Amino acid sequence: MAQKQDDAQREGKLEVKKEENFAEWYLEIVQKTGLSDNRYPIKGMNVWTPYGWKIMSLIDGFIRAEMERSNHQEVCFPLLIPKTEFAKEAQHIKGFDAEVYWVTHAGTNELDIPLLLRPTSETAMYSMFKLWVRSHADLPLKIFQIVNTFRYETKQTRPFIRIREIHFFEAHTCHEDFEDAEKQIKEDLAIMEKVGEHICVPYIIDKRPEWDKFPGAFYSLGADCLMPNGRALQIGTVHQYKENFSKPYDITYESDSGEHKHVHQTTYGMSERLLGAVIGIHGDNKGLILPPDIAPFQVVVVPIFDKDSKDTVLGAAKKIVDELKALKLRVHMDDRDIRPGAKFYHWEFLGVPLRIELGPKDMAKGVVTFFRRDLGKKTTHPDKEVVKGVTETLADINKEMFVKAKAILDGNIKEVKEPKDGKSHEGIVRMAWCGDEKCAKAMEEGSGKGVLGTSVAHEGKKGQCAVCGKETTNWVHLANTY
Repeated sequence: MAQKQDDAQREGKLEVKKEENFAEWYLEIVQKTGLSDNRYPIKGMNVWTPYGWKIMSLIDGFIRAEMERSNHQEVCFPLLIPKTEFAKEAQHIKGFDAEVYWVTHAGTNELDIPLLLRPTSETAMYSMFKLWVRSHADLPLKIFQIVNTFRYETKQTRPFIRIREIHFFEAHTCHEDFEDAEKQIKEDLAIMEKVGEHICVPYIIDKRPEWDKFPGAFYSLGADCLMPNGRALQIGTVHQYKENFSKPYDITYESDSGEHKHVHQTTYGMSERLLGAVIGIHGDNKGLILPPDIAPFQVVVVPIFDKDSKDTVLGAAKKIVDELKALKLRVHMDDRDIRPGAKFYHWEFLGVPLRIELGPKDMAKGVVTFFRRDLGKKTTHPDKEVVKGVTETLADINKEMFVKAKAILDGNIKEVKEPKDGKSHEGIVRMAWCGDEKCAKAMEEGSGKGVLGTSVAHEGKKGQCAVCGKETTNWVHLANTY
Protein backbone atom coordinates (compact mmCIF):
# COMPACT_ATOMS: atom_id res chain seq x y z
CA MET A 1 0.00 0.00 0.00
CA ALA A 2 2.75 2.45 0.99
CA GLN A 3 4.67 1.69 -2.20
CA LYS A 4 1.59 2.33 -4.34
CA GLN A 5 1.02 5.65 -2.56
CA ASP A 6 4.64 6.68 -3.12
CA ASP A 7 4.38 5.75 -6.80
CA ALA A 8 1.16 7.73 -7.18
CA GLN A 9 2.72 10.79 -5.58
CA ARG A 10 5.82 10.61 -7.77
CA GLU A 11 3.80 10.16 -10.93
CA GLY A 12 1.00 12.56 -10.06
CA LYS A 13 -1.70 10.16 -11.22
CA LEU A 14 -5.38 10.08 -10.34
CA GLU A 15 -7.52 7.46 -12.00
CA VAL A 16 -10.83 9.32 -11.52
CA LYS A 17 -11.58 12.71 -13.06
CA LYS A 18 -13.02 15.33 -10.70
CA GLU A 19 -15.61 16.54 -13.19
CA GLU A 20 -16.78 13.00 -13.98
CA ASN A 21 -17.19 11.52 -10.48
CA PHE A 22 -16.46 13.97 -7.69
CA ALA A 23 -17.25 11.51 -4.89
CA GLU A 24 -14.76 8.91 -6.11
CA TRP A 25 -12.19 11.58 -7.01
CA TYR A 26 -12.40 12.93 -3.48
CA LEU A 27 -11.80 9.54 -1.88
CA GLU A 28 -8.92 8.81 -4.23
CA ILE A 29 -7.12 12.11 -3.70
CA VAL A 30 -7.38 11.83 0.10
CA GLN A 31 -5.92 8.32 0.00
CA LYS A 32 -3.15 8.87 -2.53
CA THR A 33 -1.91 12.14 -1.09
CA GLY A 34 -1.66 10.52 2.32
CA LEU A 35 -3.97 12.93 4.15
CA SER A 36 -5.79 10.22 6.06
CA ASP A 37 -5.80 6.43 6.42
CA ASN A 38 -9.22 4.79 6.67
CA ARG A 39 -7.93 1.29 7.47
CA TYR A 40 -8.27 1.66 11.23
CA PRO A 41 -10.59 -1.18 12.39
CA ILE A 42 -13.50 1.09 13.39
CA LYS A 43 -15.56 2.52 10.56
CA GLY A 44 -15.57 6.30 10.42
CA MET A 45 -12.60 6.65 12.79
CA ASN A 46 -9.67 7.37 10.50
CA VAL A 47 -6.01 7.87 11.30
CA TRP A 48 -4.54 11.33 10.83
CA THR A 49 -1.32 10.81 8.87
CA PRO A 50 1.54 13.37 8.98
CA TYR A 51 0.67 15.46 5.90
CA GLY A 52 -3.02 15.78 6.71
CA TRP A 53 -2.35 16.44 10.39
CA LYS A 54 0.13 19.19 9.54
CA ILE A 55 -2.48 20.97 7.40
CA MET A 56 -5.10 20.62 10.13
CA SER A 57 -2.63 21.86 12.75
CA LEU A 58 -1.94 24.97 10.68
CA ILE A 59 -5.69 25.62 10.43
CA ASP A 60 -5.94 25.15 14.20
CA GLY A 61 -3.12 27.67 14.58
CA PHE A 62 -5.13 30.38 12.85
CA ILE A 63 -8.16 29.54 14.99
CA ARG A 64 -6.07 29.72 18.17
CA ALA A 65 -4.60 33.07 17.11
CA GLU A 66 -8.10 34.49 16.59
CA MET A 67 -9.25 33.11 19.93
CA GLU A 68 -6.30 34.73 21.70
CA ARG A 69 -6.89 38.01 19.89
CA SER A 70 -10.54 38.02 21.01
CA ASN A 71 -9.68 37.17 24.65
CA HIS A 72 -10.84 33.56 24.69
CA GLN A 73 -8.94 31.17 26.96
CA GLU A 74 -8.16 27.58 25.99
CA VAL A 75 -9.33 24.69 28.17
CA CYS A 76 -9.52 20.92 27.86
CA PHE A 77 -12.50 19.13 29.36
CA PRO A 78 -12.82 15.38 30.04
CA LEU A 79 -14.08 13.13 27.26
CA LEU A 80 -16.72 11.39 29.39
CA ILE A 81 -20.01 13.02 30.41
CA PRO A 82 -22.38 11.55 33.05
CA LYS A 83 -25.84 10.76 31.77
CA THR A 84 -27.28 12.82 34.65
CA GLU A 85 -25.61 15.99 33.27
CA PHE A 86 -26.45 15.20 29.66
CA ALA A 87 -30.13 14.76 30.53
CA LYS A 88 -30.63 18.20 32.08
CA GLU A 89 -31.54 19.96 28.82
CA ALA A 90 -34.45 18.03 27.31
CA GLN A 91 -34.15 19.26 23.70
CA HIS A 92 -30.42 18.63 23.73
CA ILE A 93 -30.64 14.98 24.76
CA LYS A 94 -33.52 14.46 22.32
CA GLY A 95 -31.43 15.90 19.48
CA PHE A 96 -28.36 13.76 20.15
CA ASP A 97 -29.89 10.58 21.60
CA ALA A 98 -29.46 8.48 18.45
CA GLU A 99 -25.84 9.63 17.89
CA VAL A 100 -24.32 8.98 21.31
CA TYR A 101 -21.70 6.37 22.24
CA TRP A 102 -22.44 5.03 25.74
CA VAL A 103 -20.01 3.64 28.32
CA THR A 104 -21.82 1.33 30.73
CA HIS A 105 -19.01 -0.66 32.40
CA ALA A 106 -15.70 0.04 34.15
CA GLY A 107 -13.84 -3.22 33.80
CA THR A 108 -16.40 -5.87 34.76
CA ASN A 109 -18.39 -3.52 36.99
CA GLU A 110 -21.57 -1.95 35.68
CA LEU A 111 -21.58 1.77 36.27
CA ASP A 112 -24.22 3.28 38.56
CA ILE A 113 -24.49 6.24 36.19
CA PRO A 114 -23.84 5.54 32.48
CA LEU A 115 -21.29 7.79 30.76
CA LEU A 116 -21.17 8.99 27.18
CA LEU A 117 -18.44 10.14 24.82
CA ARG A 118 -18.96 13.86 24.21
CA PRO A 119 -20.90 14.57 20.98
CA THR A 120 -20.28 18.25 21.87
CA SER A 121 -19.40 19.78 25.22
CA GLU A 122 -22.30 21.88 26.50
CA THR A 123 -23.31 19.26 29.04
CA ALA A 124 -19.71 18.63 30.07
CA MET A 125 -18.84 22.29 30.61
CA TYR A 126 -21.92 23.83 32.10
CA SER A 127 -21.84 22.02 35.43
CA MET A 128 -18.42 23.68 35.87
CA PHE A 129 -19.60 27.07 34.62
CA LYS A 130 -22.00 27.05 37.56
CA LEU A 131 -18.94 26.96 39.84
CA TRP A 132 -16.84 29.43 37.84
CA VAL A 133 -19.41 32.20 37.42
CA ARG A 134 -20.41 34.01 40.61
CA SER A 135 -20.75 37.71 39.88
CA HIS A 136 -20.92 40.14 36.98
CA ALA A 137 -17.14 40.56 37.40
CA ASP A 138 -16.70 37.00 36.07
CA LEU A 139 -18.41 37.92 32.81
CA PRO A 140 -18.05 37.60 29.96
CA LEU A 141 -16.61 34.11 30.32
CA LYS A 142 -15.03 33.11 26.99
CA ILE A 143 -13.35 29.72 26.59
CA PHE A 144 -12.59 27.28 23.78
CA GLN A 145 -11.10 23.88 23.19
CA ILE A 146 -9.90 21.82 20.23
CA VAL A 147 -10.69 18.17 20.95
CA ASN A 148 -12.21 15.03 19.45
CA THR A 149 -15.95 14.52 19.60
CA PHE A 150 -17.87 11.33 18.86
CA ARG A 151 -21.14 10.82 17.02
CA TYR A 152 -22.56 7.57 15.72
CA GLU A 153 -22.89 8.53 12.08
CA THR A 154 -25.20 6.07 10.30
CA LYS A 155 -24.80 7.48 6.79
CA GLN A 156 -21.93 6.64 4.45
CA THR A 157 -18.75 7.92 6.03
CA ARG A 158 -16.35 10.15 4.09
CA PRO A 159 -12.94 11.42 5.29
CA PHE A 160 -13.08 14.86 6.92
CA ILE A 161 -16.74 15.29 5.87
CA ARG A 162 -18.85 12.60 7.53
CA ILE A 163 -17.09 10.61 10.22
CA ARG A 164 -17.63 9.22 13.72
CA GLU A 165 -14.62 10.67 15.51
CA ILE A 166 -14.40 14.38 14.72
CA HIS A 167 -11.54 16.83 15.18
CA PHE A 168 -13.56 19.68 16.61
CA PHE A 169 -13.17 23.31 17.66
CA GLU A 170 -15.76 24.74 20.04
CA ALA A 171 -15.99 28.09 21.80
CA HIS A 172 -18.41 28.65 24.70
CA THR A 173 -19.29 31.99 26.26
CA CYS A 174 -21.40 33.39 29.10
CA HIS A 175 -22.77 36.95 29.19
CA GLU A 176 -24.79 39.26 31.41
CA ASP A 177 -27.60 39.72 28.91
CA PHE A 178 -28.92 38.94 25.44
CA GLU A 179 -27.41 42.08 23.89
CA ASP A 180 -23.88 41.22 25.01
CA ALA A 181 -24.33 37.67 23.70
CA GLU A 182 -25.42 39.12 20.35
CA LYS A 183 -22.17 41.12 20.21
CA GLN A 184 -20.31 37.86 20.74
CA ILE A 185 -22.08 36.28 17.78
CA LYS A 186 -21.01 39.17 15.56
CA GLU A 187 -17.44 38.65 16.75
CA ASP A 188 -17.70 34.91 15.98
CA LEU A 189 -18.84 35.65 12.44
CA ALA A 190 -15.91 38.03 11.95
CA ILE A 191 -13.50 35.35 13.18
CA MET A 192 -15.04 32.80 10.81
CA GLU A 193 -14.58 35.24 7.94
CA LYS A 194 -10.87 35.53 8.69
CA VAL A 195 -10.46 31.76 8.92
CA GLY A 196 -12.28 31.38 5.59
CA GLU A 197 -9.83 33.80 3.98
CA HIS A 198 -6.82 31.87 5.32
CA ILE A 199 -8.10 28.59 3.85
CA CYS A 200 -9.55 30.27 0.71
CA VAL A 201 -13.04 28.87 1.30
CA PRO A 202 -15.98 31.27 0.77
CA TYR A 203 -19.39 30.45 2.23
CA ILE A 204 -22.87 31.78 2.89
CA ILE A 205 -24.42 32.37 6.33
CA ASP A 206 -27.99 31.20 6.91
CA LYS A 207 -30.20 31.21 9.97
CA ARG A 208 -31.32 27.61 10.33
CA PRO A 209 -35.09 27.01 10.39
CA GLU A 210 -36.71 26.17 13.72
CA TRP A 211 -36.91 22.46 12.88
CA ASP A 212 -33.19 22.28 12.06
CA LYS A 213 -31.54 24.46 14.69
CA PHE A 214 -29.03 23.05 17.18
CA PRO A 215 -30.78 21.09 19.96
CA GLY A 216 -31.42 23.52 22.81
CA ALA A 217 -30.55 26.70 20.89
CA PHE A 218 -32.68 29.84 20.65
CA TYR A 219 -31.40 30.19 17.08
CA SER A 220 -28.54 28.76 15.00
CA LEU A 221 -26.47 30.23 12.18
CA GLY A 222 -24.77 27.90 9.71
CA ALA A 223 -21.86 28.57 7.35
CA ASP A 224 -22.20 26.54 4.15
CA CYS A 225 -19.69 26.30 1.32
CA LEU A 226 -20.42 24.72 -2.05
CA MET A 227 -18.61 21.61 -3.22
CA PRO A 228 -17.99 20.97 -6.96
CA ASN A 229 -20.80 18.40 -7.16
CA GLY A 230 -23.33 21.08 -6.22
CA ARG A 231 -23.80 19.92 -2.63
CA ALA A 232 -23.59 22.35 0.28
CA LEU A 233 -21.18 21.49 3.08
CA GLN A 234 -21.67 22.99 6.53
CA ILE A 235 -18.25 24.11 7.81
CA GLY A 236 -19.22 26.17 10.84
CA THR A 237 -22.05 27.02 13.21
CA VAL A 238 -22.81 29.78 15.72
CA HIS A 239 -25.59 29.35 18.29
CA GLN A 240 -27.47 31.80 20.49
CA TYR A 241 -28.73 29.97 23.57
CA LYS A 242 -30.25 32.83 25.60
CA GLU A 243 -30.92 31.16 28.99
CA ASN A 244 -31.88 27.76 27.56
CA PHE A 245 -28.87 26.03 29.13
CA SER A 246 -28.11 28.33 32.06
CA LYS A 247 -31.50 27.66 33.66
CA PRO A 248 -31.32 23.83 33.77
CA TYR A 249 -27.63 24.02 34.78
CA ASP A 250 -28.31 26.91 37.20
CA ILE A 251 -25.51 29.15 35.90
CA THR A 252 -26.18 32.48 37.63
CA TYR A 253 -24.34 35.67 38.52
CA GLU A 254 -24.92 38.41 41.07
CA SER A 255 -25.64 41.73 39.40
CA ASP A 256 -24.63 45.20 40.60
CA SER A 257 -27.97 45.45 42.39
CA GLY A 258 -27.42 42.14 44.22
CA GLU A 259 -29.98 40.28 42.10
CA HIS A 260 -29.12 36.75 40.94
CA LYS A 261 -29.65 36.31 37.20
CA HIS A 262 -29.10 33.50 34.71
CA VAL A 263 -26.36 34.11 32.18
CA HIS A 264 -26.94 34.25 28.44
CA GLN A 265 -24.77 31.87 26.41
CA THR A 266 -23.39 31.31 22.92
CA THR A 267 -21.31 28.68 21.19
CA TYR A 268 -19.27 28.62 17.99
CA GLY A 269 -18.02 25.43 16.34
CA MET A 270 -15.97 24.24 13.37
CA SER A 271 -14.41 20.91 12.51
CA GLU A 272 -12.09 19.07 10.15
CA ARG A 273 -14.71 19.71 7.48
CA LEU A 274 -12.65 22.84 6.85
CA LEU A 275 -9.95 20.60 5.39
CA GLY A 276 -12.51 18.60 3.40
CA ALA A 277 -13.73 21.86 1.86
CA VAL A 278 -10.18 22.87 0.87
CA ILE A 279 -9.59 19.52 -0.81
CA GLY A 280 -12.86 19.52 -2.72
CA ILE A 281 -13.01 23.15 -3.78
CA HIS A 282 -9.41 23.65 -4.88
CA GLY A 283 -8.03 20.25 -5.90
CA ASP A 284 -7.87 19.20 -9.56
CA ASN A 285 -7.03 16.16 -11.65
CA LYS A 286 -3.32 16.62 -10.93
CA GLY A 287 -3.76 16.50 -7.15
CA LEU A 288 -4.15 18.92 -4.27
CA ILE A 289 -3.96 22.70 -4.54
CA LEU A 290 -3.24 24.13 -1.09
CA PRO A 291 -3.57 27.76 0.02
CA PRO A 292 -0.15 29.06 1.13
CA ASP A 293 -1.33 29.82 4.67
CA ILE A 294 -2.05 26.14 5.43
CA ALA A 295 0.41 24.30 3.16
CA PRO A 296 2.93 22.14 5.08
CA PHE A 297 5.50 23.39 2.56
CA GLN A 298 4.74 26.79 1.09
CA VAL A 299 7.76 26.63 -1.21
CA VAL A 300 9.79 23.73 -2.58
CA VAL A 301 13.16 24.48 -4.15
CA VAL A 302 14.20 22.00 -6.84
CA PRO A 303 17.88 22.24 -7.89
CA ILE A 304 18.54 20.84 -11.37
CA PHE A 305 22.13 19.79 -11.92
CA ASP A 306 24.53 17.40 -13.57
CA LYS A 307 27.81 16.04 -12.23
CA ASP A 308 29.76 19.15 -13.16
CA SER A 309 27.29 21.72 -11.79
CA LYS A 310 26.07 19.88 -8.70
CA ASP A 311 28.03 21.76 -6.03
CA THR A 312 27.40 25.19 -7.55
CA VAL A 313 23.67 24.66 -8.03
CA LEU A 314 23.15 23.06 -4.61
CA GLY A 315 25.00 25.93 -2.97
CA ALA A 316 22.81 28.52 -4.70
CA ALA A 317 19.65 26.54 -3.87
CA LYS A 318 20.60 26.26 -0.20
CA LYS A 319 21.17 30.01 -0.06
CA ILE A 320 17.62 30.59 -1.33
CA VAL A 321 16.23 28.11 1.21
CA ASP A 322 18.08 29.77 4.09
CA GLU A 323 16.87 33.25 3.07
CA LEU A 324 13.25 32.08 2.90
CA LYS A 325 13.44 30.19 6.19
CA ALA A 326 14.74 33.36 7.82
CA LEU A 327 11.31 34.84 7.00
CA LYS A 328 9.65 31.90 8.83
CA LEU A 329 8.36 30.44 5.58
CA ARG A 330 7.90 26.67 5.36
CA VAL A 331 10.48 25.67 2.74
CA HIS A 332 11.90 22.36 1.55
CA MET A 333 14.79 21.64 -0.82
CA ASP A 334 14.32 18.50 -2.90
CA ASP A 335 17.82 17.33 -3.74
CA ARG A 336 16.90 13.67 -4.25
CA ASP A 337 18.79 11.83 -6.96
CA ILE A 338 15.81 11.29 -9.25
CA ARG A 339 14.59 12.92 -12.46
CA PRO A 340 13.45 16.56 -12.12
CA GLY A 341 10.15 15.65 -13.78
CA ALA A 342 9.39 13.11 -11.04
CA LYS A 343 10.03 15.79 -8.42
CA PHE A 344 7.74 18.23 -10.23
CA TYR A 345 4.91 15.70 -10.34
CA HIS A 346 5.40 14.77 -6.70
CA TRP A 347 5.11 18.30 -5.30
CA GLU A 348 2.38 19.25 -7.75
CA PHE A 349 0.41 16.22 -6.56
CA LEU A 350 0.79 17.30 -2.94
CA GLY A 351 -0.42 20.81 -3.74
CA VAL A 352 2.67 22.86 -2.81
CA PRO A 353 1.74 26.46 -3.74
CA LEU A 354 5.09 27.54 -5.19
CA ARG A 355 7.97 25.61 -6.73
CA ILE A 356 11.32 27.24 -7.46
CA GLU A 357 13.51 25.61 -10.11
CA LEU A 358 17.20 26.43 -10.36
CA GLY A 359 19.74 25.00 -12.81
CA PRO A 360 23.03 26.03 -14.47
CA LYS A 361 21.21 27.69 -17.39
CA ASP A 362 19.10 29.76 -14.95
CA MET A 363 22.21 30.75 -13.00
CA ALA A 364 23.97 31.85 -16.19
CA LYS A 365 21.03 34.18 -16.89
CA GLY A 366 20.79 35.39 -13.28
CA VAL A 367 17.23 34.10 -12.84
CA VAL A 368 15.19 31.38 -11.17
CA THR A 369 11.96 29.78 -12.38
CA PHE A 370 8.72 30.01 -10.36
CA PHE A 371 5.88 27.51 -10.84
CA ARG A 372 2.51 28.43 -9.35
CA ARG A 373 0.40 25.39 -8.54
CA ASP A 374 -2.88 27.31 -8.65
CA LEU A 375 -2.28 28.58 -12.20
CA GLY A 376 -0.06 25.80 -13.52
CA LYS A 377 2.24 28.40 -15.07
CA LYS A 378 5.97 29.15 -14.97
CA THR A 379 7.60 32.58 -14.79
CA THR A 380 11.19 33.74 -14.32
CA HIS A 381 12.43 36.09 -11.60
CA PRO A 382 15.80 37.78 -11.03
CA ASP A 383 17.85 35.68 -8.60
CA LYS A 384 18.60 38.79 -6.54
CA GLU A 385 14.86 39.39 -5.97
CA VAL A 386 13.81 35.86 -5.03
CA VAL A 387 12.70 36.70 -1.49
CA LYS A 388 10.60 39.65 -2.63
CA GLY A 389 9.17 37.58 -5.49
CA VAL A 390 8.25 34.69 -3.20
CA THR A 391 6.46 36.80 -0.58
CA GLU A 392 4.51 38.71 -3.23
CA THR A 393 3.64 35.52 -5.12
CA LEU A 394 2.40 33.66 -2.04
CA ALA A 395 0.18 36.62 -1.09
CA ASP A 396 -1.18 36.75 -4.63
CA ILE A 397 -1.86 33.00 -4.66
CA ASN A 398 -3.90 33.24 -1.46
CA LYS A 399 -5.86 36.21 -2.80
CA GLU A 400 -6.50 34.69 -6.23
CA MET A 401 -7.55 31.30 -4.85
CA PHE A 402 -10.17 32.95 -2.66
CA VAL A 403 -11.41 35.24 -5.44
CA LYS A 404 -11.73 32.31 -7.83
CA ALA A 405 -13.62 30.18 -5.31
CA LYS A 406 -15.90 33.11 -4.41
CA ALA A 407 -16.77 33.66 -8.07
CA ILE A 408 -17.67 29.98 -8.42
CA LEU A 409 -19.85 30.09 -5.30
CA ASP A 410 -21.65 33.25 -6.39
CA GLY A 411 -22.10 31.92 -9.90
CA ASN A 412 -23.81 28.80 -8.58
CA ILE A 413 -26.44 30.53 -6.45
CA LYS A 414 -29.60 30.98 -8.49
CA GLU A 415 -32.51 33.17 -7.40
CA VAL A 416 -35.86 31.76 -8.54
CA LYS A 417 -39.52 32.77 -8.30
CA GLU A 418 -40.99 29.28 -8.06
CA PRO A 419 -39.66 26.07 -6.45
CA LYS A 420 -39.82 24.15 -9.73
CA ASP A 421 -37.43 26.65 -11.30
CA GLY A 422 -34.69 25.41 -8.97
CA LYS A 423 -35.08 21.72 -9.70
CA SER A 424 -32.59 21.57 -12.57
CA HIS A 425 -30.03 23.82 -10.88
CA GLU A 426 -27.16 21.81 -9.36
CA GLY A 427 -26.03 24.45 -6.88
CA ILE A 428 -27.81 26.59 -4.30
CA VAL A 429 -31.18 28.19 -5.02
CA ARG A 430 -32.65 31.22 -3.28
CA MET A 431 -36.30 32.23 -3.10
CA ALA A 432 -38.54 34.48 -1.06
CA TRP A 433 -40.23 32.75 1.89
CA CYS A 434 -43.07 33.84 4.16
CA GLY A 435 -41.66 31.88 7.11
CA ASP A 436 -44.40 29.22 7.20
CA GLU A 437 -43.05 25.68 7.54
CA LYS A 438 -45.67 24.36 5.12
CA CYS A 439 -44.39 26.66 2.40
CA ALA A 440 -40.80 25.58 3.16
CA LYS A 441 -41.77 21.93 2.76
CA ALA A 442 -43.45 22.76 -0.55
CA MET A 443 -40.23 24.47 -1.64
CA GLU A 444 -38.24 21.35 -0.79
CA GLU A 445 -40.64 19.11 -2.70
CA GLY A 446 -40.78 21.40 -5.72
CA SER A 447 -37.03 22.02 -5.99
CA GLY A 448 -35.81 18.60 -4.86
CA LYS A 449 -33.50 20.31 -2.34
CA GLY A 450 -33.40 20.83 1.40
CA VAL A 451 -33.78 24.13 3.24
CA LEU A 452 -30.48 25.52 4.54
CA GLY A 453 -32.08 28.52 6.21
CA THR A 454 -32.84 32.19 5.71
CA SER A 455 -30.07 34.25 4.14
CA VAL A 456 -28.42 36.65 6.59
CA ALA A 457 -27.04 38.69 3.70
CA HIS A 458 -30.55 39.28 2.29
CA GLU A 459 -32.38 40.24 5.50
CA GLY A 460 -34.88 43.01 4.78
CA LYS A 461 -35.01 42.47 1.01
CA LYS A 462 -38.63 42.62 -0.14
CA GLY A 463 -40.21 39.82 -2.14
CA GLN A 464 -43.20 37.52 -2.49
CA CYS A 465 -43.19 33.99 -1.07
CA ALA A 466 -42.43 31.52 -3.84
CA VAL A 467 -45.29 29.28 -2.65
CA CYS A 468 -48.14 31.37 -1.19
CA GLY A 469 -47.28 34.77 -2.68
CA LYS A 470 -47.34 36.69 0.63
CA GLU A 471 -45.16 39.79 0.95
CA THR A 472 -41.99 38.97 2.91
CA THR A 473 -38.49 40.12 3.71
CA ASN A 474 -37.12 36.58 4.24
CA TRP A 475 -35.08 34.78 1.59
CA VAL A 476 -34.35 31.11 1.99
CA HIS A 477 -31.47 29.07 0.54
CA LEU A 478 -32.00 25.45 -0.52
CA ALA A 479 -29.47 22.86 -1.65
CA ASN A 480 -28.58 19.21 -1.58
CA THR A 481 -26.27 18.63 1.37
CA TYR A 482 -23.82 16.19 2.91
